[in-house]
Amino acid sequence: MANYQESYTGKISRRLEIKRQVVEVAAGRRPADLVLKNCTYVNVFSNELATGDIAITQGLFAGISDHYEGLTQLDMTGKILLPGFIDAHVHLESALVSPAQFARAVVPHGTTTVITDPHEIANVMGNEGIDYMLQATQDLPLDVFFMLPSCVPATPMDESGAVLDYRAIDSFYDHPRVLGLAEMMNFVGVAGGDRTALEKIVAAQAHHKKIDGHAPGLAGKDLNAYVAAGVYSDHECYSLEDALNKLRLGQFIMIREGTAAQNLDALLPLLTTRYQERCMFACDDKHPSDLLERGHIDYMVRRAIQQGVDPIVAVKAASHYAARYFLLNNRGAIAPGYLADFVAVDNFENFQVLMVAKEGQVWYEDGQMKAFPDPAIEPRLEALAADTFRLSSLTPEDLTDQRPRGLIGLIPGEILSRDLGYAQAIDVEKDILKIAVVERHKNTHHIGMGYIQGYGLREGAVATSISHDSHNIIVVGTSEEEMARAVNQVVENRGGIVVWSKGKPVAQLALPIAGLMTNQDLVEVNTLLERAKEAAFALGVNRGIDPFMTLSFMALPVIPTLRLTTRGVIDVATQRYV
Repeated sequence: MANYQESYTGKISRRLEIKRQVVEVAAGRRPADLVLKNCTYVNVFSNELATGDIAITQGLFAGISDHYEGLTQLDMTGKILLPGFIDAHVHLESALVSPAQFARAVVPHGTTTVITDPHEIANVMGNEGIDYMLQATQDLPLDVFFMLPSCVPATPMDESGAVLDYRAIDSFYDHPRVLGLAEMMNFVGVAGGDRTALEKIVAAQAHHKKIDGHAPGLAGKDLNAYVAAGVYSDHECYSLEDALNKLRLGQFIMIREGTAAQNLDALLPLLTTRYQERCMFACDDKHPSDLLERGHIDYMVRRAIQQGVDPIVAVKAASHYAARYFLLNNRGAIAPGYLADFVAVDNFENFQVLMVAKEGQVWYEDGQMKAFPDPAIEPRLEALAADTFRLSSLTPEDLTDQRPRGLIGLIPGEILSRDLGYAQAIDVEKDILKIAVVERHKNTHHIGMGYIQGYGLREGAVATSISHDSHNIIVVGTSEEEMARAVNQVVENRGGIVVWSKGKPVAQLALPIAGLMTNQDLVEVNTLLERAKEAAFALGVNRGIDPFMTLSFMALPVIPTLRLTTRGVIDVATQRYV
């Protein structure tokens, strides 16, 4: 593992020179690199709109006064300046594009910092997946910090491409962009005192790092045990009661608005004087259409304001509170000494982003994003990411089984599911379809099978290599033959999404980076994805769900009630097969 530590002497010398220049500019003894003239800005400390000239040098806000001079000056009259937005919890892989393409998509929406959990690619590639993402996020006009994956695999009952215990990830804590341990999804194990789960928490605490949570619906003494173990936050709250249960025990609440899970409206009552300082915004999983049509963190701020939240409170949830939680002490505010990450909007009513800057450099203005190169990635890692499928071609017989299997009930608009008992055969008229998860990492020939109701497909099959979190291939269909062919097409594409009907793929999106991402532009990816969605809907898929993201979560054995792994249908609460 690389040595991430800069020499102490070199660090002090470099920082001393920067500090001297900042002090000189702040004191007015030398011109700033950039001065934002006539600013109206959100002061997150006094909770007011303040005014003044803002001096920026060396990528920092140097000072705010009634007058500063700069080498470059921008008149900000008629705009409101805000701290750069922070996404407190996101899986970059869920956007289906490379991190560079993700940055090109979200910076125009005011996002300047994200905290990512690379557990999607780590479940496929192990530590090499984490290394890949660290390299792919270097020197972007978007700061990407990491929480190390705690769930590779999510539970011992799943099969992934790697198994990462606390020893495997320990050296990554030395990396300057690693902030802690990502969502502890095995809440059953933590509350039950499982040694492996607790080892990861203890190791993170030994490095003085944060531990994020993931515990949908957990309550009572089990929740007490989970929090007592050292889990600081939760982003899975789907109701105000659930959020308050956790907040009252000391957890921070990440209010989530993603593609599959949309909890913002339900949790907006938290954004009051009583609770706001324990809250921050997160997107978790965002598909391209959401990013293009709604936006990113800016959508959450806009929606909160429209629903009556104090605009300054909404802005602080989008920036300041996340910075405080993650101890990013030079972010989340417009004040002397803070990083000059800022967003300019027209007003609080429309909340349209007009300008975005990272460390004082304007990257988005007048509807245009400036160009930047993709980060360099080691050829070895690129080759590994392009070759992640290890399984034999499937036949219909591989998916044929006459035994009763668990019947998973979908809930529109949620990633939770219901236990509907058992089914023994496909019945399209009753919307009972076969669902399977095919192990794809080590050619074990393991195929878990079950049935699903609520998906709506009336013809053909839908398959994808995005199946959280182990990212085996998940497929649902009206016949075993079409399911097998859809899976084989996914493998031929080196990953992605396939909608299959009448002997051919009627729509597909190839994702050759670990079977999760592509280097294509987000707009191009969205076009292909939306075509695939429409093809799925045309074959009968319920329009109340996302055909692919909702399906992908059916393989995640830590979200109630029933899920499907490579070994069969599992009851999440008991962690037993049904």
